[in-house]
Amino acid sequence: MKEKRLQWHPAFFASIQIELAEEAEFLVFENEHMLGSKPMQLDVLVIKKDRAREIKKNIGQIFRTFNIIEYKSPEDYLSIDDFYKVYGYTCFYKSDTRRINEISSEDLTISLVCSHYPREMITYLEGKGRKIILKSTGIYLISDEEFLIQLIITSQLPESENLWLRSLTNNIEENETAVKLIKDYGKHNNDKLYESVMNIIVKANEERFQEVDHMCEALEELLKDKIEAKTKKAEQEGYSCGIQRGIEEGRAEGRAEGRAEGRAEGIVQGEQNKLLSLIQKKMRKGKSVAQIADELEETEEAILPFYNLLMEETMDYNVTE
Repeated sequence: MKEKRLQWHPAFFASIQIELAEEAEFLVFENEHMLGSKPMQLDVLVIKKDRAREIKKNIGQIFRTFNIIEYKSPEDYLSIDDFYKVYGYTCFYKSDTRRINEISSEDLTISLVCSHYPREMITYLEGKGRKIILKSTGIYLISDEEFLIQLIITSQLPESENLWLRSLTNNIEENETAVKLIKDYGKHNNDKLYESVMNIIVKANEERFQEVDHMCEALEELLKDKIEAKTKKAEQEGYSCGIQRGIEEGRAEGRAEGRAEGRAEGIVQGEQNKLLSLIQKKMRKGKSVAQIADELEETEEAILPFYNLLMEETMDYNVTE
């Protein structure tokens, strides 16, 4: 279940760019290139800016202008249906243009990338008359009348030339490979492409990276700054979030208290206004403080401040004022 949750394709897209880094300025990389408006997409499309320029890297030597790549993760396999699907996508890509034959079949290549040699697919293709030719270690050419097609077996690629693409697996066998990855990553640990691939490789091969203590220590040291930066960022975000939440809660609490106090003050003011109005009416009738207190069922002490206030003004004193 852990392996199925790993996101291999983004790491593969990063690996392709790492492998072709020396000539990246001459290439354009597109991840999950959409075909038309329907839900069809290519795993990777690599466009060569200058068709005449030859790519020296082993996996890109067959590249022409438009290079379509199909990738299968270590848990998956390459089937004959996958072959025809990508072949069909390539034909669709050729035809999905504004002008007729705007993209020539000679400008297109297909690369099929997987971890293990797809024997059933190869047997089927050979039965259909296609030839499978070993071009270089881990790279095979599949004969075809329309397109240049290559098959790349990542587990067979030479580690010296394709360290990252070869290591994009859940089965790194040698500690030395892990050590090489850590050392090479140390040279590029601020590069997002290397970080993407390293993350998936470490997650998929945790036991291998934990087997040798100094490897773990070396990896932790490389990641130390990033871990500290992320921790600091998380703390700052938490602090800011806490302050904001406190402000919002304080405002809400303040509004609630304000409303409550306002209601209470309004009730008190209303009662006082009512009492003052009644006292005023009785004073107009010439009644004394004692009589007013008795009739309103209040004490003389409670009535006297209002009585004195009204006595200081005229009998037409506005109650609210």
